[in-house]
Amino acid sequence: MSAGEPEKVKFRPYARLLTMLGEQLIKNERIALVELIKNSYDADADHAFIFLEQFDDDLQSNPESKVIIEDDGEGMTLSVIKNSWMNPATSCKYVEEGNEPKRTKKHDRIVQGEKGIGRFATLKLGKKVRIITRPKDESMEYVIDFDFTDYDEEFLKKNGEEQTIFLDEIEISVFTRFPQIFIEDNNIKGKGWSLTRKNQGTRIEISNLKGKWTRNKLDDILTDISKLNPIFSEHIEFPVHVILNNRKESSSIEKQEELLKVLENCSVLKITNGKYDNEEHRYHFSINGENQTIDFDSVELKEKKDFRDRFHLNKEIIRYPKCGPFSFSFYIFDLQAKDGSKYYLSPSEKKQVKNHRIYLYRDDIRVYPYGDPVDDWLQIDVLRGTQKAGLYLSNDQIVGCIEISKGKNPDLKDKTNREGLIEKDESTDDFIGAIRIFLEYIKHKYYDAYKLSLENKKAQDIYRTEQINSNFSEIKSLLKNSGDTKTLALVTQAEKFYKTERDYLVQRAEKTEELAGVGLSVEVASHDITLMMGKIMKTLDDLIISVLHKDISSDILSDELNKLKGMASFISTQLKDIQLLFRSSKKRRKNIKVKLILEKVIKIYNRTLKSQGINCTVEEIGSSPLIAKTTDAVLLQLFLNLLDNAVFWLSICEKDNKNIRIVLDGTNGKLIFSDNGPGISEDDRPYIFEAYYSGKGEEGRGLGLYIARQLLERHDYSIDLADIKSDKILEGANFVVNFVSEGER
Repeated sequence: MSAGEPEKVKFRPYARLLTMLGEQLIKNERIALVELIKNSYDADADHAFIFLEQFDDDLQSNPESKVIIEDDGEGMTLSVIKNSWMNPATSCKYVEEGNEPKRTKKHDRIVQGEKGIGRFATLKLGKKVRIITRPKDESMEYVIDFDFTDYDEEFLKKNGEEQTIFLDEIEISVFTRFPQIFIEDNNIKGKGWSLTRKNQGTRIEISNLKGKWTRNKLDDILTDISKLNPIFSEHIEFPVHVILNNRKESSSIEKQEELLKVLENCSVLKITNGKYDNEEHRYHFSINGENQTIDFDSVELKEKKDFRDRFHLNKEIIRYPKCGPFSFSFYIFDLQAKDGSKYYLSPSEKKQVKNHRIYLYRDDIRVYPYGDPVDDWLQIDVLRGTQKAGLYLSNDQIVGCIEISKGKNPDLKDKTNREGLIEKDESTDDFIGAIRIFLEYIKHKYYDAYKLSLENKKAQDIYRTEQINSNFSEIKSLLKNSGDTKTLALVTQAEKFYKTERDYLVQRAEKTEELAGVGLSVEVASHDITLMMGKIMKTLDDLIISVLHKDISSDILSDELNKLKGMASFISTQLKDIQLLFRSSKKRRKNIKVKLILEKVIKIYNRTLKSQGINCTVEEIGSSPLIAKTTDAVLLQLFLNLLDNAVFWLSICEKDNKNIRIVLDGTNGKLIFSDNGPGISEDDRPYIFEAYYSGKGEEGRGLGLYIARQLLERHDYSIDLADIKSDKILEGANFVVNFVSEGER
């Protein structure tokens, strides 16, 4: 060859490339089996079997042991074997017309394989492989044999002699025969299982096994198979059965049922039907049955550290995730819940929860190793350790599923070694960031509120059961019996000081409660008053200008002044209603028509009710109007608090029809206040009338219902949750207010 002339050369890989693609690229036998099962899934099979044959009782393999994977899929034609199966990295499984992901004909599955190297998973399991396949509607079956027992592990020696062995020198035999395996109505069965073979499918027999087999390894394989399809699905579309020495092991269906029971019965937060919409830039989800949405660029998410670090480019500009849309479900547990709690986990249940993490599925098939107990693909535990544990929920208290697809998330691809996603551009990091931001929001918005309610309940239990007084009595009794008079005197004095301090704080609390009612009234009315004042000021400004320019007639001036009078009258009425609360302690009791005060409060809330689409109705029943002998202030505070709570809970639930219904029963002297919101949970029912306890989390003051009950009790009236069916009008919260004193009942 003369100088300057290019010489054309070709790649000619060594045979040891097979070792890299099979032995080294695929992590372990578990991943190898999953890859082969995925091939059965892509083949449109109804189910697959894994047979482990000729193993010892302790699962030790021997020269006769075999691993067999069999399915009833579409099988391979001779043309496919020669032109596709024998050509690694083929694109025949990847795309159809228009670059769309290829789908199977029978089950309409999106084909998972795209690189064409999953076939080398067999080399991770053994050195001798026989593949028997029969395609649908063909009368013959095809056998592929490759036997690498003559080669060393690195394909550098053959029969013990060092040789230069190229990949194209490795010969694999393929022959055609009359069907011997895939025969119509070929029934086989064993202990606890049976299989009716179709006249189509693929069977892979692997012998001369590598690696060490153990019971733990088999258990891990069973667990992996149970997680192949989304673990929250009630129906497993593609069941896989494992047969050990002719005996069926636990199926993936049984393991699925066990997990679903724990998720449903023991989780604190159930986040279902979740979706990140990349066009609206919004999360949609249901939490404990209530539908919610949160915008990606909302104030609540912008304050999260992950958002600031990744998506907040500067004070004015943010960017949105480039990963595409995804769906999600999360079940969140309290691993410290005490025995007797609704959310308590037994040791076995706790172990089951910790054996799961957050899984990633692409088109209903799992992306490994995400979801393994030791995997931290979202870097949650890393951040808890390096930044602040309180920012994030821990990995072991979340069981979750996130779902993506080839069509909608083209940049989120598997690595060739099946170890997660390829980090391409910013897509993968954006994807992880969008998930972490949402989980951080859930932790602060909902889980922290749950933990706060636990602390409140604990404090209320101590107060209600007078545990401190009980402890004082026990200590004094022990000291008296021991004869320690000096310490007894100190404890007796401490008890006296404690009671004095408590009485003082109770008096202060009662005064604060009355002022809190005033504050709520002012808060509700202030918006309307401010709005009306703005209109008054604008009208006055216009009038002043008109008078100065002398271009206004007396008739127009009179009309404008009358409008101003009407607006001022509205403000005056609002302020008079508020003033009733200030004079509550000075006013004497009188007989009041309850409906009149109720209508005043509804008028105060009228704007809010309209803006939230809430329909509020009042119904009078009985032979006479409902009368209460009390003060205006007591009724105003009662109805302000009841309406405020109802509006809050109805505003956060997504319903087409939001209703508040109030029934005044004059004959029986009671009022029923009901709404069709989420209602009161069983856990909250014992505490809702306690001071500073709120089911609203950080948004709640925890005083409204407590104040209402305290004020009513001072007038010998009562408020309770409806217990009997006739008092439950709507499906949400139902309160019964009795205006008949204890002595009159």
